[in-house]
Amino acid sequence: MLVKIRQVWFFVALVVLNCLPEPVCQAAEADPTLQVLHWWTSPRERKAASLLANRLMDEGVAWKDVGVPGGAGIGAGKVLKSRVLASDAPEVTQIIGASIRDWADLGFLLELDKVANANKWKTAFFPTIQTLIQYRHHVVAAPLGIHRINTLFYNRKLFSSLKLAAPESWNDLVNVAAKLKTAGIKPLAQSSEPWQVATLFENLILAENGPDFHREVFSRQNPQAVLERRFLVALERLRLMKSWMIQAIDERPWPDVVRQFANREAAMMIMGDWAKAELNETDYETDLEFSCATMPGTGRFHLYSVDTFSMFTKDYAHVAAQEKLARLIGTSQMQNEYNAAKGSVSVRQDADPNKMDSCARASWSDFAQGAAMQAPSLAHRMATDESSRDAIIAVIHRFFIDDALSPAETQKRLAALFRTLNMNIRK
Repeated sequence: MLVKIRQVWFFVALVVLNCLPEPVCQAAEADPTLQVLHWWTSPRERKAASLLANRLMDEGVAWKDVGVPGGAGIGAGKVLKSRVLASDAPEVTQIIGASIRDWADLGFLLELDKVANANKWKTAFFPTIQTLIQYRHHVVAAPLGIHRINTLFYNRKLFSSLKLAAPESWNDLVNVAAKLKTAGIKPLAQSSEPWQVATLFENLILAENGPDFHREVFSRQNPQAVLERRFLVALERLRLMKSWMIQAIDERPWPDVVRQFANREAAMMIMGDWAKAELNETDYETDLEFSCATMPGTGRFHLYSVDTFSMFTKDYAHVAAQEKLARLIGTSQMQNEYNAAKGSVSVRQDADPNKMDSCARASWSDFAQGAAMQAPSLAHRMATDESSRDAIIAVIHRFFIDDALSPAETQKRLAALFRTLNMNIRK
């Protein structure tokens, strides 16, 4: 039987803490050094982290880096849990999406209301961001940037030589893939890592069906939604796209997939815009060698993930340093510098799109349209809690790997899973 993550966290809290430290027992301010746990380990991600670390040092606080490799933060999540169990939680950790609420529910996260109020975060940040970083009317996370997950990268020069336009619809994409295959070119760089398969699949759900259906499936987990024909069509399309891939069952880390695309082993790649930063690290530059578009069928929809840092309370000895980092993260200058390096876009409503490249400008402008055009990513913990996310991804990944498994059977498996998850919530 599936166990809800809140029950697991509650057990962890009881093991680690017989009672939580009270603010009245705050220790004296310790040496101004912050351990920062994150999963930014690719070359461009490290560059973005270094920018933050250097600016923090200018504030008189040292950044002790604890980078844990692993796409989608899977490895970092395991390290964080083990360190909490050992009563050795880092002062700062990258926690995103629904996980923020789960940790805050246990009282582990420092409230950043003073920083948020002093720096007018309520008016500076997009409404979706404000909601994400709050728990019970308290700010418990500092937002770094917004990633667009429904990004299609394509080889600009190759498309031009074959007289191909960027595909805007599913039929366009099918036709482009067929012409590329006829020319002896693999259409798609893609890994079969579970989270990467889930990323591709939720793009297909968003395409043609829109944000409402995406939320109905992955956030509300409606059993009837996955039994609809449009969900079956998305599964059939996923299986077709498998035939476009270089090695369909090859579980490559995402930086390797980016390198395949950069090495011109495939003409297209569907991935979050962090890939743009890695491509720009080489001579494969935006608007020269490659271009960005939205996943065909998603138009101006924005499938998003948001990078956030939360501060662990521990003994309250690092509050001043933690608040300095939180304040720094929210500033216009830091937002501009960090997101330009990371490939993401600013969480601030007053950012200047004219200072962004074409990919970033489209991402920021589309996100600014508001919640009706936004869809929270399943693969990147925006849509649901971690245990539900993992269970959903497992079913989708099994369908992707096993060609003998029919779309209809997969629909039934997911509907049964959603009914179980809904029963656990009611309990």
